[in-house]
Amino acid sequence: MEHFISHKDACKIIGLSLVLALALVSSTAYSQEGTPMKSVQQGLASIKPVISLSGAALTPPTMGEDTRKRLEENLAKAQAAYDANPDDLENIIWLGRRTSYLWGYHEAIGIYTEGLRKFPDNYKLLRHRGHRYISVRAFDKAIADLERATELIEGVQDHVELDGAPNKYNIPTSSNHFNIWYHLGLAYYLVGDFGNALRCYEKNKDFVYNYDALVANTDWLYMINRRLGREQEATAVLAPVGNDMNILENDAYFKRILMYKGEITPEELLDLSGGSDLANELNLVTQGYGVANWYLYNGQAEEAQVLFKRIVDNPYWSAFGYIAGEAELNPKSVP
Repeated sequence: MEHFISHKDACKIIGLSLVLALALVSSTAYSQEGTPMKSVQQGLASIKPVISLSGAALTPPTMGEDTRKRLEENLAKAQAAYDANPDDLENIIWLGRRTSYLWGYHEAIGIYTEGLRKFPDNYKLLRHRGHRYISVRAFDKAIADLERATELIEGVQDHVELDGAPNKYNIPTSSNHFNIWYHLGLAYYLVGDFGNALRCYEKNKDFVYNYDALVANTDWLYMINRRLGREQEATAVLAPVGNDMNILENDAYFKRILMYKGEITPEELLDLSGGSDLANELNLVTQGYGVANWYLYNGQAEEAQVLFKRIVDNPYWSAFGYIAGEAELNPKSVP
């Protein structure tokens, strides 16, 4: 790891986000098609549900009042910025992102689609729309967007991508190139195309600048190699990950890797006592998916199925571990 982005550089990037925070608050929201609505609340009430791979309608889970208020205020600010300058690329992107954080994934796709009419072949819009196609289980559309994004960003200098939901250190951990290849690899993984998934995550090693990105990318590389029956190669990809790395936000991926290396047991990884209910539910999805796969790799298919079912009984259906668990349980429904 020779080209990590320094905290100083990251902080310079973070400073740009303050511009967004200074935007005037608006009460307008966007519908599925990207057309204005009269209020944030009206927009939230009209959110189109996501249909799971099993055919169930997935609706937004309950969130705390403080969290909801903060997300609604952020959406209103993004809307105000967009209203002030609807032809600004970043305003379009942030309106879509803030909409998606309130579970308006179809609505965010509509916003990005409208943005692509103004900025055809923009890799940032394709990256974000591709991500949200994954959220709504439209994996083939995600692959098409993200493959095109890789073509458009080739040769473009990489930059840190600001976080819409910053970690407690307020330090971004990923970049434009990284996120495109990461989500493309995930989309291929979800349709069972492990060869192309491997290609994407191998390529993504070029854009790993910090330990958080390293553990996230390495975890998927390990799982893909195991799915391909490449156990030696899977073990080899774990070598760069040390036990004493300072991880800012991807702790669940880090713990999964420690399990693969034999440093902790699957049972320890599933022991979620001591955290908040929200943290435990989210960790069950992420850490649980890694353990379920571990069971599967090691001939414990029954235990794996039980855990996959526990994962999809969780309310946090937008998490990648949840979506992957769905794909495992409903392989014939994968588009």
